[in-house]
Amino acid sequence: MTAVDVSAVAKSYGKIEVLSDITTHFAEGSFTSLLGPSGSGKTTLLRIIAGFVIPDRGQVMLGSRDVTQVPVWARNIGMVFQSYALFPHMSIADNVAFGLARRGIKGAEARREIDRALELVRLPGFADRKPKQLSGGQQQRVALARAIVTRPSVLLLDEPLSALDRRLRQEMQVELVRIQRESGLTTIFVTHDQEEALTLSDKVAILDRGRIVQIGAPTEVYERPRTRFAAEFLGDTNFLDGTVTPDGVRIANGMTIASAAALPPVGDAVTLAVRPEKIEIETADAGRADDRANRIPATITTSVYAGTALTYEAEAAGQRFKVFAQNRDARPLAPGAAVTLSWSPAHSVLLQGGP
Repeated sequence: MTAVDVSAVAKSYGKIEVLSDITTHFAEGSFTSLLGPSGSGKTTLLRIIAGFVIPDRGQVMLGSRDVTQVPVWARNIGMVFQSYALFPHMSIADNVAFGLARRGIKGAEARREIDRALELVRLPGFADRKPKQLSGGQQQRVALARAIVTRPSVLLLDEPLSALDRRLRQEMQVELVRIQRESGLTTIFVTHDQEEALTLSDKVAILDRGRIVQIGAPTEVYERPRTRFAAEFLGDTNFLDGTVTPDGVRIANGMTIASAAALPPVGDAVTLAVRPEKIEIETADAGRADDRANRIPATITTSVYAGTALTYEAEAAGQRFKVFAQNRDARPLAPGAAVTLSWSPAHSVLLQGGP
């Protein structure tokens, strides 16, 4: 079942096109992240779904209902913003009850719904407190409770965790997933944080300059990016520009890279992407992985220690590589160390569009 269907939606402000004929759908009960840099159109798309912005053209459906021109208050949407927007003079119960009151739900029925929502966000017993008595994470949970207390058909989240510190943000990520799973709410989440999108979502939609350039499960968009933008935005990537040969792709240093992807005709210019964590570093005193067809002699140029992990930069005949490695050895490799970089052809991902 489709909870939200967006068809050929476009929006411009003056001569600036913010969204360009976006077409996508959000499955009922799913958690989808809209991911992209500032100005990519992700927040505008969310606000169009909410009803705060009317598209220049296109259609928004909630289930079988066309809501393109329907005002916000009549869409049965729950929304949480970056700022908590709690009323400081009101109790937590009254803050949560705000949407219920607008719908005429009062008394014992309202109390039951408030208790249910506070229980879901793990704040039972907080009803009589004021927002200033709560931590930032607790205030964010109240904002969530207020959004879900009316039992909306869709929950929209506009970077709701960006104001939290790293530890609290990670805790709230876990809580968001739990709340979404327990409530079964169709959830659309806007973020510019790649790790957050991959951690939380059933699907990730990557936006660039008003277009969705790729949408899919987190493992799909990360492991098999379609474009250079998608590969680069979702994390560190080594890009290898080259020319197709009968044996693979010949890169600038003259070496041939094997790829499990279906390559275009011989002579075509292409770009391969290899994630840094897919590359193994082999040293003279270490065994070699026989299933790794790609094996390149290189020299370590930089070594960065980060506790549990190491980031290396290496050079191979003018081609620079970034490699992530777990901190297994007592002494990291030093700059100048001679190594061999190796990886499986399955990890040489062919990108659309070439160099």
